[in-house]
Amino acid sequence: MIIVIENLAALVPPLTAAVPSRSTTDMPLPDRPIVALGEQRRGFGGVVAGLRFESTPKAGGVSNAELERRLLEMGFVEGARVEILHEGLIGRDPIAVRLDDMRVAMRRREACCVLIRPGARP
Repeated sequence: MIIVIENLAALVPPLTAAVPSRSTTDMPLPDRPIVALGEQRRGFGGVVAGLRFESTPKAGGVSNAELERRLLEMGFVEGARVEILHEGLIGRDPIAVRLDDMRVAMRRREACCVLIRPGARP
């Protein structure tokens, strides 16, 4: 048996009131400064605010569009929680980063493209 409902919106009340909103402790504060991830030290944590690419030198021969695609595919999207876990011995490069539930190793020059709003620890 198949039941066809033509006007489902009339039968079901809107869900806007039932959807829980994010806690204010999880949301980044708008007055916090935004810093580059690659300029921070071990233990730094925050929330991804966006990506920024300079039009000057390419990071390791990769175009800005390709680097942006790679960072987004790894999970560096707005609102993701980030913490620097480890720094390399020579020049503090590369860095190991906790990105939500993953661990990612990356060069500092690539991490400088990731903008972070500090304070919201993962």
